[in-house]
Order: sequence, then C-alpha cells, then structure tokens
Amino acid sequence: MNFFERQEQARRQSGRLVILFGLAVLAIVVAVNLVFLVAVGGFPDEDSPRHVLGGMLVVSVVTVGIIAVASMYRVSSLAGGGAAVALQMGGTPVPEDSTDPHYRRLRNVVEEIAIASGVPVPQLFVLEQEAGINAFAAGYAPGDAAVAVTRGALDKLNRDELQGVVAHEFSHVLNGDMRLNIRLMGLLFGILALAIIGRKVLVHGRGSSRDGLPILLIALVVMLVGYAGQFFGRLIKAGISRQREFLADASAVQFTRQTKGLAGALKKIGGLHEGSKLASGDTEEVAHMLFGDGVGYSSLFATHPPLLERIQALEPSFRAEALVEQSARWQMHPPSGLDEDAALGLSSRQPPPLPDDRAELRVTPPAVVAQVGTPQSNDYERAGALVSAMPDILRRAAHERDEAPALLYGLLMAPAGKVRERQVFELSSRLDERLVRQALDYADRLADLPRILCLPLAAMAMPSLRRRPRAELEQFMDTCYVLTHADGQVSLFEYSLGRLLGSHVRHLLDPAGSSRPATRRLADNSAAAVEVMAVLAQAGHDDPAAAMRAYVAGLGRVFPRLNAPYRPPAEPLRALDEALPKLDEVEPMGKELLLEGLVAAVSHDGRICVAEAELLRAICATLRCPLPPMLEV
Repeated sequence: MNFFERQEQARRQSGRLVILFGLAVLAIVVAVNLVFLVAVGGFPDEDSPRHVLGGMLVVSVVTVGIIAVASMYRVSSLAGGGAAVALQMGGTPVPEDSTDPHYRRLRNVVEEIAIASGVPVPQLFVLEQEAGINAFAAGYAPGDAAVAVTRGALDKLNRDELQGVVAHEFSHVLNGDMRLNIRLMGLLFGILALAIIGRKVLVHGRGSSRDGLPILLIALVVMLVGYAGQFFGRLIKAGISRQREFLADASAVQFTRQTKGLAGALKKIGGLHEGSKLASGDTEEVAHMLFGDGVGYSSLFATHPPLLERIQALEPSFRAEALVEQSARWQMHPPSGLDEDAALGLSSRQPPPLPDDRAELRVTPPAVVAQVGTPQSNDYERAGALVSAMPDILRRAAHERDEAPALLYGLLMAPAGKVRERQVFELSSRLDERLVRQALDYADRLADLPRILCLPLAAMAMPSLRRRPRAELEQFMDTCYVLTHADGQVSLFEYSLGRLLGSHVRHLLDPAGSSRPATRRLADNSAAAVEVMAVLAQAGHDDPAAAMRAYVAGLGRVFPRLNAPYRPPAEPLRALDEALPKLDEVEPMGKELLLEGLVAAVSHDGRICVAEAELLRAICATLRCPLPPMLEV
C-alpha cells in the first residue's frame, strides 16, 4: 500500500467514523426516549400519546443538541493543532537551546526523520511526569504536527529504539491518521458529554433536599445513558485504531531497515512494571493516538493489537517467556537508554558521505512517485548525512526562536551588489537594526553552503516559527516576499523556499482550515493540471521543442484523450500560484496520477537538477504529498 492508497483509506475511514458516530447518537437518543417513556408511565390514556410524543421530541432534540454543541466545542478547542493536544496532556515543550543529552538525542532523531520524510520538523514535547514508555503524534497535517514522548521513553530507550518509536509516530503523520484522530477526539467528547453533565449534577446535588430527588434521578439516568454512549465510543476507537497500529509498525521497520529498534521498545514495555500506562486523567481521550496502550483496555475495547502479537510480527521466533526473563533482569538493573547507546556504539555512528548536489539525477516517474510519503531507510541515512554536514552555528540558529527568522532571511539574500543593497533597505524599513545585522551575517555564512542543504536547514527552523504570534508570522511572510522580489524576478530556489514557508505558515495560522480533506476529481481540475504541466516542462528543458515533447509526454500519462496544445504561461510562477490551490483539492488517487505526469514532464530528458528537484518538492508539499530531499534514481 503506497502513500496515496493510505490517504484514500484514511478518507474512507473518516466517512466510516461519521457513520458510526451517527449510529451511536441514534442509539443514545433511543435509550433516552425509553427512559423517558418509563418515567412518564408510557401511554396511560387516550390523550397521552400526543403529549408523550411531544415530550420525546423535546428530549431527542435536547440530547442531540448537547452532543452537537459539546463536539463542536471540543473540536474548536483543538483548533491549535498538535501543540494544543500535547499541552492538554501536560507536555513540556523541548527548549530549542537545550543541552540536556536526552532532549538533544530526541531532537536529532526527530529532525533526521522529518527531513527524510520531506515534512516540516514538528514541535517537540515531553510528558515529564510519565514513567511509562509511550509517545504520540497529533495535529491536522504535517505542517502543524507535534510529537510528544514520555520521560520513561527518553530515559529507558536507546537511540535505535527511540528511532523506531518516532518512525512509528511519523507513519501516522504521513498516513493521514492525525486529522482522523482529532476528529475522533471531538466527536467522542460529544457522546461523553451526557455522562459528564450527569456526574457533575450528582456530585453537586448530593446534599439537596427531598424536593431535589427527581433532579438527582434524572442526572443519574443521564449519566448512565452517557456511559452507554462511552461504550459505543470505545468500540468506535477500537475498530478504527487497531489495524492502523500494525500498519504504523510495518512502516517504521520499512523506514529504519531494522526491526530490533521497534521490537526492543515493545519488549521494554512488556518487561517493565510501568509498561506504557499513563497516569494522566486525559489518557482515555487520546488512547487511540498513543504508541502503546496507555489505559489498559480489555480486548473488546483495545485500541492496539496485543503486545506479544506486535513483537512477533517483527520477530516471529520471539516467545512470551522471554518477557518474563527480561522483566526479572530489569528489576535488578533498570535500563538506561544513554548507557546502552554508549555500550552499543550508537552515539558515535557516522552517517554516509553527502552526495554531490551538483550532479544531475536520472529518475523515472514511478520511482519518484513511490517515494512520496513513503521514506525508506536510505532516505533516513541521507537525512543524517544532510544534518551532519550543516555547520553547528547554522543548526543552532535554526533552533533559536530569535535567530531562526534572520537565518531564513539570510537564505533569501542576494550576493553583494545592488540587489542586496535594495534588500537591506527593505529590511531596515521593517525590522530593528539587530535583526538586519543578523540576517546579513547569516547571508554571508550561507554563501558557501551546498545548495542541497538549504531547504533541509529551513525545515529545521520550522518549530522556531511555531511559537510566534499571528502578527509576527504575517510580517515574516511579507518580508520574505519583499526579499524574493527585490530584483524584479524570482529564481526557482526563491520560489521553492517561499512556497514551502508559505505552506507551513498557512498551517500555523489556521491548522484546521488548511487541512480540509481533498475530494475533487482530477478531471474537474484539468485546466490547472495542464498549466502546471506546461510550467514544469518549460523549467526542465531549455530547448522549446524539447519542452513541448516533455509536456506531451506528461500530458499523455495523465489525460491521454485530452487535446490541450502546449502553451507555456508568460508568468510561470504566477500560473503555479493560481493552479496549485485548485489541485490541492484533488482526491489522493488523482494526485498520484498527476504527480507521475509532472515528474515525466520535468525529467523527460532523463535528468533532473537540484533546482528542478526543489521545485518539484515545493509543488508536492503544496499538494500535501511530501517528498524526501533526494530523489530516487
């Protein structure tokens, strides 16, 4: 199953969730009305049916109204995306400048996996009060994702095991599970609202007089009905979540090319007293999002497959008795992740050499499309090489909240000359003198940076942008626009960086609104697809005749019966800006076909340079189809 098939599956599951939620609400309404009938004594006389049915209608409307209002309230409270969920669970943001070895190891692992996946680096949180081994990823889309791990995971897992857990969570990010998870939280909160209301009335009404007894009885009934709804809610979570966990495990292994890391983390969960249980009172609500079972559900309501089954799927020869032996050993000597790193040589592992970014790659459309949202182990190794090749001062700047904007401005600065002078003038009119000096300093440091490192460096700076208020983000994007257009033209790199930054900031400003499901047919947006095809054919070929042949080849893959002559737009980048939002609305399987045609157009001559690959990545990011930094030959 590739990225697009998984996205389509997530879309179908969203529809399934709505249906199951509707059935659960219907069951609750029926239960409430049955209780109402019992309370009023049914239909005791000839005149009662009209009054009783009217009462049932009122009861039904009130019940549905409570559920709907509670669900909308909960969804709106999560509009902040992944960070809102992590903070609700008591997560502590990982400081950008932390020197804590546990924090630094976590950040390195997450950055490498994010860069390898082609998505912005997520915001990091640690659940400091949780001794169990667990983690989760939350958000509406990769652009507003947050990854949280427990203190137990940081302390007890070695680097390979932590990498396996984080890769598992990233598979949820890439598979489209996060948006479904937040929807699930919102809808099930509505179902549970009746139980919460009933319980609060009971607690606060215990000391009431005898006249208040009917109210207490009603509250009791409402609470019982609400918990019946919770029963249905747990069944829904179990039905939707369980299979996705197996898929996430498989994706993590595919990514890291080894089973021992993920299997080792699962073994520690099974062999340690704390397991994966969480102490937070909000665990019930996020149980379906966790790496391991955080609640201790029975098999009927389990959101995760049995632990032994997950281990045996990775290591078929593993037996349950081994967990008992490991448990006895760990009771005497609890595991320490950092100590294991040193003993196994994981902390000093050297990444492979960085490929020459000046080379032109020979690619095929199916191979490139197969990379979308499906990173392999070599992508992870390459990402490690990219991160290691970055100068320390630039990496630190990407992590610093106050330094990251200046670093990103530096990426857009021209070499010394009239264009830079114009850029400096524009910066000085918008920013304070200190920030202008920082931008110029970073521009000089970035001058000799290999081109292939620039966009990954920008991706590392994304978490630092997340904590800025709306006004600052809007000013940041306005300044980036001015720097890009200072010379009256836009290079492919400038456009690619601007498109990636714009897509990210859009998610930050409106996580829920910018992550709506894509449902339109590709055929309904054929004009936009043709426009983008022409732009990429032109960008990938200097010779107009070769560009036309490339366009025809790409068009033939996507719309074999469409007669659309090659007419490259006079303003290619403006044409992209107008067409891409329309194509973002196309359903997943249509995007797969579209991307295959786009790759065919840009690489028809059999080669693709770094600038063209960056443009392709920027387009893919806009279409929510993440592509690794280096394309597969």
